[in-house]
Amino acid sequence: MGWWQSCLVLFLLSCSLSLTQAELYTALADMEELLTTEVVLIRTLDQYIEAQEERLKMLKKFSNGFKMEHAEAAKDVSEYLSNPINAFLVVKRLTLDWKQAENYMIDHIYKEAMDNMTRYKQDLKFPTDEDLSGAATALLRLQDTYKLDTSSVARGELNGVQYTTHLTASDCFELGRQSYNTQDFYHTTLWMGEALARHEMERNGTNTAKWEILEYLAYSKFMQGQVKSALHLTEELLMIFPNHQRAQGNKLYYQEELKKSPGKQDETLVNNVPTSLEPSEREKYEMLCRGDLTISPVVQSQLKCRYVHRNVPYLRLMPLKEEEAHLQPRILLYRDAMYDSEIDLIKKMAQPRLRRATVQNYKTGELEIAHYRISKSAWLREPEHPVVERISKRVEYMTGLTTSTAEELQVVNYGIGGHYEPHYDFARPGEANAFKSLGTGNRVATVLFYMSDVAQGGATVFTSLNLSLWPEKGTAAFWHNLHTSSDGDYYTRHAACPVLTGSKWVSNKWLHEAGQEFLRPCDPTEEISKQELS
Repeated sequence: MGWWQSCLVLFLLSCSLSLTQAELYTALADMEELLTTEVVLIRTLDQYIEAQEERLKMLKKFSNGFKMEHAEAAKDVSEYLSNPINAFLVVKRLTLDWKQAENYMIDHIYKEAMDNMTRYKQDLKFPTDEDLSGAATALLRLQDTYKLDTSSVARGELNGVQYTTHLTASDCFELGRQSYNTQDFYHTTLWMGEALARHEMERNGTNTAKWEILEYLAYSKFMQGQVKSALHLTEELLMIFPNHQRAQGNKLYYQEELKKSPGKQDETLVNNVPTSLEPSEREKYEMLCRGDLTISPVVQSQLKCRYVHRNVPYLRLMPLKEEEAHLQPRILLYRDAMYDSEIDLIKKMAQPRLRRATVQNYKTGELEIAHYRISKSAWLREPEHPVVERISKRVEYMTGLTTSTAEELQVVNYGIGGHYEPHYDFARPGEANAFKSLGTGNRVATVLFYMSDVAQGGATVFTSLNLSLWPEKGTAAFWHNLHTSSDGDYYTRHAACPVLTGSKWVSNKWLHEAGQEFLRPCDPTEEISKQELS
């Protein structure tokens, strides 16, 4: 029995007891008071019915919304989830929106239904608040990297491609709120501003109160140096909600701030979100991700492609399709390096084992989760399947190196806005613990297999070379991380750009120094720059 039922029963019982004890029926005057009681009961009952109808109305609204979005998703699950807006909304529906629906159900649902709900929560996967925060952060990352206009994203347009999904005022508000929770007032301002605009368009179609949007927006603008705008928005808030104490205090504070600098104009919005990269590298990285930077025509004109057999009998029949992507350092692409059937099998083997990808702490050598690498990975050993063994053999053909001391095949899937910021694959001086446990020396070379096409984004970019490699299913990229002197090649610093739309699958084979002594002899006289590139 819900609290409202308990209250109603207790109320009726108390009335019954008072009537019995007082014997009100014995006096007409007392009976007149019963009519007053009845008015109260009728009003209470009407209020209850009205509240129930409102709850049912809201539940129907939630149900219709869930059904509509689910029907859209069911048409093509992979394509639906490849859109980061859809992915964010799925997480939002099953966290924030579903909690709101539960709030309307919780006091009125039958015990059996509640038991079923409890069982569902035990048996099914539900995203957490952390998932919601992560999905929101990913969408903001995509917005920054690909310079996406807030209004365009809200109406479902991603990098010039219009999708059917759009964001409501409530959705925009949640993106703004998630930004606010991390003190990212730049994105809070953008998304609360969009929430306000959409609130005006939707009128009664949104659950979010206008005054609440105004409160977040005003404070965020103040924190961005836009005091006049903050004051104006706070005054608008107080017209809707005159007794809002915090807004009253903020209004006085903003007025005092303006008195200190009467002629001061509002500052331009600045994206000051903390980053692990230097501003210049961040800018170059994002430009490469967008395709705004490319290698020079002079360099491009020197690149060649060829069939390669390396005097291997097998390759004479099926030569490698080698394509130069860069000459110094030498970065090669191999087309049709992995077949669809092999990709399907590797993905099938890896999927149950996927775990949040980690990076090695250069001081301790321990693996740890990092905000600058958002993906899940699994490791496959050669003895597990002939296909994994065959891939390793193919790596040997491509590189001319042995895989006997290589790491296991790492399979990676990037999720919403999945990325890996600029990094080196090799261990630098001072990172002696990085591969110490393997006992096979440093990473001499990298082979990166692209196991899916990516609709938008997801390039591998070399920030010191102005080079972007765009994912093409079945293609492999190969480069040496070390010079023949065993010193690291700092020009190989690279990154995985955020996936804008689509799903990105790759696999990595990292080859180590041990065992390569006669295959790639050491040459200490090779001229290199030992300094890290800025």
